[in-house]
Amino acid sequence: MSRAVNINASRAHVEKTCAKLNAATTVIEDLDSGGTRVVFKNAEDADTVAKAYGNKVLLGAVTRTPIRQRRGASG
Repeated sequence: MSRAVNINASRAHVEKTCAKLNAATTVIEDLDSGGTRVVFKNAEDADTVAKAYGNKVLLGAVTRTPIRQRRGASG
């Protein structure tokens, strides 16, 4: 399994769930297409959180914000 999971939930909700499950993340970002993308430190944590969200895991293509836009104009 991949370390990245796309979830149909707000970033705040995903952050709370990861903390509750002690799932270590490396990146959390809002998706332009709606939902949240999370990259975990290991596949086991990704699997744990994916199971917790069940059918809220986004399986199709998602639209991410380009890196230059996420960093802002001065980045």
